[in-house]
Amino acid sequence: MGDPLPQFRFGTENIRQSLRTIACLGEVLCVLCLLSGCSTSAPKVGLIYNRAAQYENGDRNPIIVIPGITGSKLTLNDHIVWGAFEGGHSDSATAEGARALALPMRKGVSLAQLRDDTQAGGVLDHLEVSVLGLSIRLRAYVGLLSTLGIGGFRDANLGLSGAMDYGDSHFTCFQFGYDWRRDNVENARRLHQFILEKKKYIRMERTKRFGRDADEEIKFDIVAHSMGGLVARYYLRYGPNEPPPLDAKIKIPWSGCGNVERLIMVGTPNAGSAEAVITLVNGASFAPLLPKWAPAIVGTFPSVYQMLPRSRHHPLVDKEHPERTVGDILDPNLWLSHGWGLAAPNQERVLRRLLPDVADAARRHAIALDHQRKCLERARLFFHAMDAPGRPPKGTELFLFAGDAVDTPNRLSVDPTDGGLAVHETAPGDGIVARNSVLMDERMDGNWSPLLRSPIRWKQVFFLFKDHRDLVTDPFFIDNVLYLLLEDPRDVN
Repeated sequence: MGDPLPQFRFGTENIRQSLRTIACLGEVLCVLCLLSGCSTSAPKVGLIYNRAAQYENGDRNPIIVIPGITGSKLTLNDHIVWGAFEGGHSDSATAEGARALALPMRKGVSLAQLRDDTQAGGVLDHLEVSVLGLSIRLRAYVGLLSTLGIGGFRDANLGLSGAMDYGDSHFTCFQFGYDWRRDNVENARRLHQFILEKKKYIRMERTKRFGRDADEEIKFDIVAHSMGGLVARYYLRYGPNEPPPLDAKIKIPWSGCGNVERLIMVGTPNAGSAEAVITLVNGASFAPLLPKWAPAIVGTFPSVYQMLPRSRHHPLVDKEHPERTVGDILDPNLWLSHGWGLAAPNQERVLRRLLPDVADAARRHAIALDHQRKCLERARLFFHAMDAPGRPPKGTELFLFAGDAVDTPNRLSVDPTDGGLAVHETAPGDGIVARNSVLMDERMDGNWSPLLRSPIRWKQVFFLFKDHRDLVTDPFFIDNVLYLLLEDPRDVN
């Protein structure tokens, strides 16, 4: 899941690879060639889409870009919590830094009520890294935002910051920066408010620029990477509303479809990822010399639990008897018995930092277990809502870009003696999310059939031969996403 940022298990960009000079130069040259049309092996998108991009009469749908986990900046009192590794950022190895990054924990308080002062900013268009005194700027989502710039969709944040020169036409593309630590349902609710705000802005601009009716209908297209696709897909189904209870027979209301015409998902873990298990158990692993997030810190994020694989797909097997599957992945007792995440005995020092007002170790442990239980229960409710089969109403279409050429962890073995995890089986994917998960392929239950069985009704699916971080910079993706946004006829009636 994750995004094209520094990689820590979840699909964020591998910093060690990013620091290779040749790779960085190659990426820059690739983007320049795409923009100028100089490459014979890549689409000449400037020549193909210039005319469509320059045509603007107020009819084109505005765009919302939604990143995945770690894809938005986090700040606390003007200090950077996530988005830079230079002086002034919060160091999760310190007590203050750990508390700035982790969500608060309290018994008897719901996840929605557990708030802190850390704030989400815009989409992380770049990342500042300092290694051995050398400051390096890594590309994050700036490639995707540049692609939309080619298509005539102007991102206001980048235009106003001076990062890109968009002239006076920067009102049709928006970055949805959100707190990716929190519950995806909560962020879908925030997306709803964001859409309402941008609708008001778009109406005002269209009236001013084109003399359009101030009350005309406005629909958005959404391009969502990784976990951002879960936020957007939940929004289409349930809008800003809570998920149905577990004992309810679900009839999807499609509450958000009135505001969205096309959702384009890229590398979204619709059926979860084995990497989510690994990250919750082992923590978030960065490159040497860069921070590592302890399991007790990552374990406070409800969003990560909502990217766990489904138990019905048998993601865990016994190391000593691989033919045996291991329990319900959302059972708190499973996590307690194996000492995983917030239940791990070796996280006591981190818990002391996160809970400085709780003097007793047993009480700290009880609070951590309570938080883990709440996160697992919330994930179960989220899966119940997201996995119900349904077709979006006429006028809303779902598109998917997925990687299927990289060996990707698909099933893990569990050591019954110490709870240790190892990759037992790989499957085609993007290195972070398996192909079967992105599709939400229900043939994983052992009942194979030649045709895809999925509760998600895809309008069209594209496969890329790239890893998770490179999906949004792939020339095939760039060419086809511009076609879908600019030229592809809409079936809205």
